[in-house]
Amino acid sequence: QVQLVESGGGSVQAGGSLRLSCAASGYVYCMAWFRQTPEKEREWVSTIHTDSGRGYYADSVKGRFTISQDSGKKPLYLQMNSLKPEDTAIYYCAATSGGECWRRKFEYDYNYWGQGTQVTVSS
Repeated sequence: QVQLVESGGGSVQAGGSLRLSCAASGYVYCMAWFRQTPEKEREWVSTIHTDSGRGYYADSVKGRFTISQDSGKKPLYLQMNSLKPEDTAIYYCAATSGGECWRRKFEYDYNYWGQGTQVTVSS
């Protein structure tokens, strides 16, 4: 069983930046960030293949967010720049030992989840 612990959420004004972190207790093949608001279902944000470092992004965050991990056992990061009020959500870290990270964009693709961290962007 892999445990995920997120940190780094907070409040920022529009146009600002935040960096989220997610520490995993064991090895996983794909790691991702999702976000959720009370009005919407959980939304996929980004996925990384932990071995190669290759990242994949939702169109809504492409060019503004960067997913990264220095090596397989280091924390996962989500650098969020040019934040918008619509980025306000609870952000969740997710992970799986399965492959094909490029296609994993849904909740059922991941079997490990963090507790979530709140990100609030004010206009």
